[in-house]
Amino acid sequence: MNILLPLFAAMLSGSAQNIGVSNQTEQVKPDSIYREWANNAWAEGEFLKYRVHYGVMNAGELEMQIEDELMPIGKRHVYHIHAKGRSYSGFDWFYKVRDHYQTYIDTKACQPLQFSKIMEEGSYKDSDFAIFNYKTKTVSSARKGNVKFTGDIQDIISSIYYARTLNVKDAKAGDVFPLQVYMDGEVHDLKIKFIKREVIKTDVGKINAIKIIPMVVADRVFKDQEGLELWVSDDENKMPLRVKADLLVGSIKADIMSFSKLKHPLNYAK
Repeated sequence: MNILLPLFAAMLSGSAQNIGVSNQTEQVKPDSIYREWANNAWAEGEFLKYRVHYGVMNAGELEMQIEDELMPIGKRHVYHIHAKGRSYSGFDWFYKVRDHYQTYIDTKACQPLQFSKIMEEGSYKDSDFAIFNYKTKTVSSARKGNVKFTGDIQDIISSIYYARTLNVKDAKAGDVFPLQVYMDGEVHDLKIKFIKREVIKTDVGKINAIKIIPMVVADRVFKDQEGLELWVSDDENKMPLRVKADLLVGSIKADIMSFSKLKHPLNYAK
């Protein structure tokens, strides 16, 4: 059973190519295999920290960090992003979690070039490393070799950051859009549904938020495709604020605890 990072990463692994009506357009130069995609939502140095609750218990924490400096991969430059989840020592007796995911997102295309994960959850251990080839439209993974994709591919961490770049200004309740996501050696066609705008209370204050439902993969973790709810800030950051899920073995919630180096002011409710 996945409790911390896979759950939180799944919150946008059904992220939209567009949410509502977007004024963004994908541009691909004739001599390039990479598109150009504008990102005005996040930048180097951003840090997000979440408290994870399993039922009534404080289970652990999740941290998401964009490195302070860009790094080169070949002739491209990427954002190097870490996502780390760990259970509290008092929860380790029940279910010990030590997870570390990394994604390397092209700064101009806003798509991953590489992805890796190391998971230790209870007695279960797993790892993966994947390289994204946009010329052949394949993901070369340690899990299953080459896997084909056809759409705007993301990994489960990069999808969170990619979705934050989208224009949700004109989104309407019920809008549903697709995205392809690489997970565990497979490419999944997933969707996200826009629900509504509302104000939520968090550890960092009352924030104007957007509620959405990612269509997750119903498997050994989630009861059904709409078993996950997500709230992000209703501003240019689109910072993830809260995720709630009903699992096959209980319920789980992650709430924002702290943040630093957001690109834009947070949209606090009056």
